[in-house]
Amino acid sequence: MLFWIYDYPDWLMALVFMFAFTVFGVGGLLLFRLTALEWLHRDSRANDMVGFAMSSFAMLYGILLGLMAVDASQNLADMLNTVDREAASLGALYRDAGGYPAPLAGQLQGDLRVYTRDLIDNAWPLQRQGITQDHTTAELNRFFKQIQAFKPGDAGETVIHQEALRQANNLMELRRLRLSAVNTGIHGLLWAVVLFGAAINIGLVWMLRMSRHVHVVLTGLLAAFIGVVIFLIAAMDYPFRGDISVDSEAFEEVYQSMMAADAKAAGTKF
Repeated sequence: MLFWIYDYPDWLMALVFMFAFTVFGVGGLLLFRLTALEWLHRDSRANDMVGFAMSSFAMLYGILLGLMAVDASQNLADMLNTVDREAASLGALYRDAGGYPAPLAGQLQGDLRVYTRDLIDNAWPLQRQGITQDHTTAELNRFFKQIQAFKPGDAGETVIHQEALRQANNLMELRRLRLSAVNTGIHGLLWAVVLFGAAINIGLVWMLRMSRHVHVVLTGLLAAFIGVVIFLIAAMDYPFRGDISVDSEAFEEVYQSMMAADAKAAGTKF
């Protein structure tokens, strides 16, 4: 996969894909008309046979592109849901941490504030580049060690402690799901099949016999449309890259609604 496409605005990349496919389609058409079109149409039924082949290939290729688009879109939606659940679990854990006795409650909530701010400001931008940060895991591990070392003194503390452990485990599970999706996308072999199928469909249009200007317009439109559809699938492929991606808004909402006021009261940056 060409990850560099995610470094530019989607509208620009869409134009680049459309232009590249159109140049391939129209340039190949002009070359084909000069070299092989007359040879192919020595049989008077050639147009009919090419049209039949086009309809069959177009149907199969359309199904392939449709399945890929649905898969990429569903993966993006699933990851958006996972991130929302992770942020909700983080907020619940922050609330539960406040139920521990002082000064442990302040320490636990302070660790979660630092983790959340670092996730938003540092880890998320790196994640958009395909880089997963290690030290945020260390911060959560430190938080785990603190609550695991805690010994409840009464029934109320036991309930709070059990709920905090449950939320902490849930948070770690959702976090692993998010990190595992950072560099997971459509396999390169499938992309090769898609590009090969695009070449076949455009090539079949070359084989039709018609007036030159109609032939150029028809080929150009088909090639441009295939290019923009392939771009759309690529733009949704990796859920944390590019403009069509999952952002950190859910974590920002949790921080602003639950943590920012405590950080201000404690007189700290986080």
